[in-house]
Amino acid sequence: MVFNSLQYALFLPLVLVLYWRLRRRGQNALLLVASYIFYAAFDWRFLGLLVLSTVLDYWFGLALDRTPEGGPRTKWLIASLVVNLGILGVFKYLNFFVDSLQRVLSRLGLDYTAPALRVLLPIGISFYTFHGISYVFDVYRGHIRSTKNLLDYSVFVAFFPQLVAGPIGRATLQLPQFENDRVAPDREQRRSALFLILLGLFKKVVIADGVAGVANSAFAIPGQASSVSLLLGAYAFSLQIYGDFSGYSDIARGSARLLGVELPLNFTEPYLSRNITEFWRRWHISLSNWLRDYLYLPLGGNRGSELATYRNLFLVMLIGGLWHGASWTFVIWGGLHGVALGAHRYWSRRRAGRDLAAPDDAGTTALLSRLLTFHLVTALWIVFRAPSFDAARSYAQGLLEFRSGAVNLDDALVVVVGLAATLTIDLLQRRVRRLGPIVVDRRPLLRDVGIGSAVVALIVLSGGVPVPFIYFQF
Repeated sequence: MVFNSLQYALFLPLVLVLYWRLRRRGQNALLLVASYIFYAAFDWRFLGLLVLSTVLDYWFGLALDRTPEGGPRTKWLIASLVVNLGILGVFKYLNFFVDSLQRVLSRLGLDYTAPALRVLLPIGISFYTFHGISYVFDVYRGHIRSTKNLLDYSVFVAFFPQLVAGPIGRATLQLPQFENDRVAPDREQRRSALFLILLGLFKKVVIADGVAGVANSAFAIPGQASSVSLLLGAYAFSLQIYGDFSGYSDIARGSARLLGVELPLNFTEPYLSRNITEFWRRWHISLSNWLRDYLYLPLGGNRGSELATYRNLFLVMLIGGLWHGASWTFVIWGGLHGVALGAHRYWSRRRAGRDLAAPDDAGTTALLSRLLTFHLVTALWIVFRAPSFDAARSYAQGLLEFRSGAVNLDDALVVVVGLAATLTIDLLQRRVRRLGPIVVDRRPLLRDVGIGSAVVALIVLSGGVPVPFIYFQF
């Protein structure tokens, strides 16, 4: 069995039935068993790899703590990186590099036959590998002491709400929550948790799955579709990936809150960003922060020359693109975002050193900036979504040719409704974040109508073929 969004929502209450009747160690044991069952439901064959990765990083943490300052601590860190990145490289990138080598040698006129080896991709390997790397790094830097309890650490790595699609956990924030007693959520926390789960299900089932068909149709035949159909497909995928991934993050945060655990915020209205730098401060925040703290800053960040800063930005986004998947389209997508970030930094520094992601302002300029940023991000999603670079080029060519042809009005209506729903949710969340929950509490009728409408939409639209979460493949 593979969990879809609604099956997941039924899995959580089964855990909660026993959870708050147990003490901390019992709770952790229950969470670990539930997490392993949850993971095994996708593919039990890779459960051993998750356990192995967990035990190795736990051991590396202990080894670092046993090594005094001035000792071979750096060697332990390097050994941990070699092991973690080696596992990730073999299972996620071996096929990619072998196939790429074969193509390069073939173009050079060299006859090379790749070995008949197809390595399957374990679900969530990028997420739990980054959990382990951040833990060992933080122990090495002295930001956290290594835990002596394997059960506590195992739950941190395998915690099922975030195991397969994030948010990416940080040991400094989450490990103490598993090492100490947890307090049962109060009424307000339960209400907010259930609202997050409902909101996440709505984003996934109603918005993301609702526009998925439009995106799939456009990307399936980019050479034949009209320019308007391709534009609708690009908008549809932009809405799909946001609703899909932010929806999962909301479900994960709400589920964790019911279990007395707080996960980091992963999205803050990214499509309302005024520039590409602000977008990356609002999109997949846990990954952006991870890349900043464990890659960008060790490379030197912006402490060196201006040229070195641009280099670091580009390399970080290039690697961030590769993290998403073993394909040149992801690498190119990351590189293009690196170029965009560098261009925005250059432009901003020429404007009297203004902050790269200054606070929101009002007016026509801000609106145009948001529209420009949204369309830039949407254009780059084409490279991300396309199965190959040739397909992405064909898609972009079809858009720029202003190709005539039939347009499905139902598809247009679906995209418009999805865009309106997404914009409404984000604007309301931004208003609540600024002014507090009192904004919602003062309008209970409007709140209840909104919740009721979301529930009805979920019931009506949940009977179709389940669409897997996009980030399950990463």
